[in-house]
Amino acid sequence: MKILVQIPDNKVLSFMEVINSIPYVKAKPITEVKVRLLSEMKDAINEMNLIKRGKRTARNAKDFLNDLQ
Repeated sequence: MKILVQIPDNKVLSFMEVINSIPYVKAKPITEVKVRLLSEMKDAINEMNLIKRGKRTARNAKDFLNDLQ
């Protein structure tokens, strides 16, 4: 299982020491860019689920692409 834990910057070193001392746990930090990407992906999936349930309407792909220009 994978979990995401948010820790204040000034506590990371001591937290990582504790986590790394447990033999069956593998931990590695992720960058803020990856955190943002994961959050945006989660939001997109939630929005797609709302569209599938009919609680939100989808945009026309052609309109979407025209808005990008």
